[in-house]
Amino acid sequence: MGKSDSLTAQALRKFKKNFWGVFSLAILVLAVLVAIFAYGLAPDNSQNANQMHVSIHSQSPGFAVDLLTLPSDFVQEQSAISAFFTGRKTSDSEIPISSYSLTDSGIEITEYAQDGLEGLQKEYHLKKFPKASTPEEIVTYYIRNQKFTLGTDKYGRDLLSRMLVGIRISLAIGFVSVLISLLIGMSLGAIAGYFGGRVDTAIMWIINVTWSIPTLLLVIAITLALGKGFWQVFIAVGLTMWVEVARVVRGQVMSVKNMQYVTAAKALGYGNWRVITKHIIPNILAPVIVISAANFAAAILIESGLSFLGIGAQPPMPSWGGMIKDHYNYIVLGKPYLAIVPGLAIMTLVMAFMLIGNALRDALDVKM
Repeated sequence: MGKSDSLTAQALRKFKKNFWGVFSLAILVLAVLVAIFAYGLAPDNSQNANQMHVSIHSQSPGFAVDLLTLPSDFVQEQSAISAFFTGRKTSDSEIPISSYSLTDSGIEITEYAQDGLEGLQKEYHLKKFPKASTPEEIVTYYIRNQKFTLGTDKYGRDLLSRMLVGIRISLAIGFVSVLISLLIGMSLGAIAGYFGGRVDTAIMWIINVTWSIPTLLLVIAITLALGKGFWQVFIAVGLTMWVEVARVVRGQVMSVKNMQYVTAAKALGYGNWRVITKHIIPNILAPVIVISAANFAAAILIESGLSFLGIGAQPPMPSWGGMIKDHYNYIVLGKPYLAIVPGLAIMTLVMAFMLIGNALRDALDVKM
């Protein structure tokens, strides 16, 4: 059997020949898998990877220390599935220690201290540790050596865990914002292009007014109106990205609405809704897909900018833009990686979407 000559098959073959497109797609697939299984991969699997250890703040990559877990009297019920996908609910506290010694009634520790200082010495009774029946079992069940692969942030949280969980914010903001922009932009653009006349004039007036407002300023205004929060950012970014989609869809609809297959559909008595959704929209998706890839990258950048300004995802929720905000001053304090690592992650994800957009443009271009 020969190769399929369908337009989809031809576009797929073109895309496979584009090295950077395939490479970027692999990066995005990996990013999605990391986002789904973030808490299973993160060394700190507490919700939002927010386990703080102030005494070991701003440590360099590869830093390792012993942590003593102090169980809380308050036990939070949670299923294993919930803990795996949303993080472990815990009220236990962890204490970095530099040394410990066992006593007849429990354990004596020396807390970790930086800059050569001597940490506080504390003693905990065996009764403090429910799983331990002997002092030796305290070491087995409640002391572990933790390695911080990317170091710790200014609050002593594991930077690698925060990065892994933070990828969810970037991918979610891109997906939801693009979905909102497609729903609004394709609807208004198709209506304007198909019906024309006063309907087109009215919709184009709305588009031009929205287009004239700076994107970041409009996002900030919507965010402040809706309030600070996770979902508010999604809505705010989505409501500012539909304009470009609407303009592209309008132009495409105007160019195809007089084609023979549209005229035939009307002659068969199909209604306007069916003609638009079943015959016109499927034939103008190529440029919409390309612009959606670019909007995905733009949404990630906008969210990062909002988080940097403090009106994006709110603490303790990890956001790459928020991490840069928290640590940009460390660039001149000798620990630039605290801001560079999330910056490189944003750059990589945005670049992957832009390269995929370029690859899709080339693959879907019938002239090439």
